[in-house]
Amino acid sequence: MEDLRTRIARTLRREREASGLSVSELARRAGVSKATVSQLEGGSGNPSVETLWALGVALGVPFAVLVDQQANAPTLIRADDLAGVPSSAAAYSATLLSASPPGARRDIYLIQAEPGDARRSDPHHPGTIEHVILLAGEARVGPVDDPVALSPGDYLTYPGDAPHIFEATAAGTSAVLISELR
Repeated sequence: MEDLRTRIARTLRREREASGLSVSELARRAGVSKATVSQLEGGSGNPSVETLWALGVALGVPFAVLVDQQANAPTLIRADDLAGVPSSAAAYSATLLSASPPGARRDIYLIQAEPGDARRSDPHHPGTIEHVILLAGEARVGPVDDPVALSPGDYLTYPGDAPHIFEATAAGTSAVLISELR
């Protein structure tokens, strides 16, 4: 998986060039130094949430565009592996788990489950993607043929238009499930 700095560098350059802006003009519009923009595009910068937000506004793109992985395969993010963008103003960091594509519909559910039979789901509408963030307990989640063991704080996304399961493996399991139809 591509690391956060590399994603930011690639996406920032792509969006700046698509906007027809020079490094100097983008820096001026965002209120950051030219050196900062150059470092970020070179993959050596260490941006704050505020810097990325300002660059996004100057480019006319959401913050999420600058940091999203844009993967089409199942994506697993373990709570211990979160790579957030820190704030320069507070003890706070933002980790984008998934950006909503234009025109997508998202339904958000709170799942509460106990050990026993797995909840098996038939394929949903073509293009459906499911996102799960495990809040408490433990569960096996994802494609029927390759479910993933999740612990609290883990994030998993997988195609919802293929057979999939949610199986609680510990008492008091709960999760947030987001069903996205593109």
